[in-house]
Amino acid sequence: MNKLKEAFRRRFPDVSDVGMVISPLRICPLGAHVDHQHGLVTGMALNAAVYLAYAPADNGYIRVQSLDFPDEEYFDLNTVPGMVPGFWGNYLRGAVLSLKQHYVLKRGINAIVSGKLPIGGLSSSAAVTTAYLMALCDVNGISVTGTELVQYSHWVENQFIKLNNGILDQAANILSKDNHLMFMDTRTGDYQLVPKPADMPPFEVVVVYSGISKALIGTDYNNRVDECKVAAWVIQDLAEMEIASLRETRLRDVDEATYRRVREQLPPRFRKRADHFFAENERVKQGVEAWKKGDLKAFGRLMFASGESSIHNYECGCPELITIFNILKETPGVYGARFSGAGYRGCCIGLIDPQYKETVKAAIDREYPAKHPAYKDIYRVNFCKTDDGARIVKE
Repeated sequence: MNKLKEAFRRRFPDVSDVGMVISPLRICPLGAHVDHQHGLVTGMALNAAVYLAYAPADNGYIRVQSLDFPDEEYFDLNTVPGMVPGFWGNYLRGAVLSLKQHYVLKRGINAIVSGKLPIGGLSSSAAVTTAYLMALCDVNGISVTGTELVQYSHWVENQFIKLNNGILDQAANILSKDNHLMFMDTRTGDYQLVPKPADMPPFEVVVVYSGISKALIGTDYNNRVDECKVAAWVIQDLAEMEIASLRETRLRDVDEATYRRVREQLPPRFRKRADHFFAENERVKQGVEAWKKGDLKAFGRLMFASGESSIHNYECGCPELITIFNILKETPGVYGARFSGAGYRGCCIGLIDPQYKETVKAAIDREYPAKHPAYKDIYRVNFCKTDDGARIVKE
């Protein structure tokens, strides 16, 4: 954070009234790949974050420099450029357009942004979008609730970037609280912050970066979303239910009893997607109860089951992530693990007993580069703790 402040003062030496957004990366221990079907999810924010140092710009211009990417993003609030595939500035452009749907923005920002950790799979996109939104709201005197901020951030990825995701990433990034499990029904937006019991054993989060970074828009992510919708559509047809448009159809629109009644008639691909959805929702419910009891072993077993279902039913893994998952599954001290994010690249995460940190790292260092030598100099093993959701810190 100090490095970012120093970079800001070098870039904007005459600026005072500097604010700092701390926008955390997130994990989803349970609730994999179901938010876009309005399922049940869990989330936690990490003490690894995207940081944004900013100050108001009264000339109505946006000027942001990234410490992680080349170039500077610079445009007038009234002439926001369009989306350019793969460009880091898309999230900034989208944040401005998202707020302009309901507010008049008169002040821009001068800012420096930077992230921490290899961040593929921990939703850095949601974190950086939230940071831009919070800074823009602050300098323009706009007050929004956390749930409203979730919707503005989701609009950027869903409508501007054209990624058909749900609201899990934004909700975990914004609504989380340290030492709590966020539990949300993504159909209604209702959520709970479930406190960690006093007698729960200590844990940390291991984040194993595979070395593979690829934008989700270039993977099968959107295809999987459509396959889940088709599965819901076919179930409705077989059950002689009223059929909605494919755009509006979700697996959450089908009750599990109806699904079980027609399950064997579904084509195998769509049966697998539905199997994952209904089983994952049940795992979330069981996981919340295990968390309330402080039973990390039971919670971890559900995480492993979620990981297996992601591989075999949702079919989203890549060989590198599957290797990491299998290593964590066989390593002492790991309560549970699964892919983080969409499962096509990025990280595998796990909850671990802190006493086994060296054991876990040694197992990854021994086996992963031997099986995937192309990434031997790129992969990383990091350990994190939980943290509060996105917030502004003023000097």
